[in-house]
Amino acid sequence: MELSPPPPGLEAEYATLFTPDSLHFLHELISTFNEEVDQILRLRVSRKAHLDLSGDLPNFLESTSPIRRDPAWKVLPVPRRLQKRHVDVGDLAPCDTQRFIKALQSPAQGIQVDFDDGNCPTYYNQIHSIHNVVKAVYSRFHDVPHISQAPVLMLRPRAWNMMEHNMMVEGKETPGPLFDFGLLMFHCGKKLFEHESGPFFYLSKVESFMEARLWNKIFVWTQQKLGLPLGSIKATVLIENVLAAFEMEEILYELQDHSAGLNCGIWDYSASFVHKFGHRQAFLLPDRSKYVNMEKRFLRSYMDLLVQTCHRRGALATGGMAALLLPQDPLSDSHQRVLASVTRLKLLEISAGVDGFMVYDLNLIEPMQQLFKLHTDGDNQLHQLRPDLTVTPDDLLSMPSGGVTLYGLRHNIAVGVLFINAWLSGKGHFFYRGQVEDSATAEISRSQVWQWIHHQTQLEDDSRVVSRRLVVDLTKQLMMELSAVSQCTEIRLHTAADMFLEVVLKRHFPEFITTYLNQDHTFLSPAGQPPVLCRTLQNHSGY
Repeated sequence: MELSPPPPGLEAEYATLFTPDSLHFLHELISTFNEEVDQILRLRVSRKAHLDLSGDLPNFLESTSPIRRDPAWKVLPVPRRLQKRHVDVGDLAPCDTQRFIKALQSPAQGIQVDFDDGNCPTYYNQIHSIHNVVKAVYSRFHDVPHISQAPVLMLRPRAWNMMEHNMMVEGKETPGPLFDFGLLMFHCGKKLFEHESGPFFYLSKVESFMEARLWNKIFVWTQQKLGLPLGSIKATVLIENVLAAFEMEEILYELQDHSAGLNCGIWDYSASFVHKFGHRQAFLLPDRSKYVNMEKRFLRSYMDLLVQTCHRRGALATGGMAALLLPQDPLSDSHQRVLASVTRLKLLEISAGVDGFMVYDLNLIEPMQQLFKLHTDGDNQLHQLRPDLTVTPDDLLSMPSGGVTLYGLRHNIAVGVLFINAWLSGKGHFFYRGQVEDSATAEISRSQVWQWIHHQTQLEDDSRVVSRRLVVDLTKQLMMELSAVSQCTEIRLHTAADMFLEVVLKRHFPEFITTYLNQDHTFLSPAGQPPVLCRTLQNHSGY
């Protein structure tokens, strides 16, 4: 095992986390599952190639139909502290110590402790974040409730596509999720279990039941190594990929002893359509700012099926995150408009039968908890079995009608550029036009721009074609506005714009923007801090 030295300023935290015993545990964990991680990543490539070469569409698997037809099996009941989780705080990168403490002090039932979508995984951030979780679990923060009384920690390691560059095991970079999961379990697993407060996890970007099976094997191995009872670990799987939507029962089946349910969102899931089928004209996704929301058939069907599947198997179903931010003045018209908008969308999820959802703004916690009190009975909605519901493959694959607007194109460019800009400054999310943006909204933004260029889509406004030149010209025009929003150096913003154009102009669709940033533009500064990049915007206008 090779491990990079500590980032400056984190020597004490580094020494706390990387003890001889924890390093031995990490080495065993990673070396045991390294090859299987590679296998599931190869399986992803193989499935994508099959879809592209055959022109097939996904369907419910014939090979696993006995699992779906068997009404008898259920997941194990969740522990007491997971039974009522109406409102979690979402997108909380624990390297933001002040926000982490405020969330721990809040009335939320849970916190999505995010090492994935809302986090930028610099070495500094990862060490600082994991150490902050350790402090929370061992009650080392001032004026924060004991871990048994604080909002429950739903720990979200990085997804399988992310590598940890600062640790090598047997000659290979370490899978990011094993680095995060291993350290969190070694230092916090037993303590959380002793206080009936975990260990609980979110699993990001799972694409198949085979990936759920791998996670289950990791859980079983870890519990045995740490002396925890089987089933101590509970995990909520985020269904963020269209292929996984056809395998939800199988995913629950693989994680029966360790399942805390499934979660549905909107933007990563929508972006997965572009990744899997974006080159097909029939799957042209219209302007998300105007034509894509959870009321559309393909998204409503996905949410309905997720709720039905979970409740049929005794698992909890949770909805996505409200990204809107409440204006500070509670008496202002804008405050009331935002609150009304969030309320309407979250009532849609409650009426679908979800057992909880997330908010970013801490001021939305209590209003959203009140919604559950007014519109549901009990700790959850597991009794809502929805037996009359039937969801077909056509329902799940039905693209909404609609076109592309100039506003939507400009908005997608802005979000994509600003996300990369935030990433280059060591942050995984930012604020723009009254809401929080993270890698999920960056994914759908850059995916749509790539797809609209690829299909030479016409704008509704003036029939211009979305072309390389148009996207480059709009990106340049946006620079002054974005500079004022981001308050960053001109060099960094132009670097972000350059990188955004590089992604959306590629012939083949890059699978994840985070993989592109982490693998092709890695954090190579020796301190593990955000890199100082001095590239200048290339002259894309001369084509």
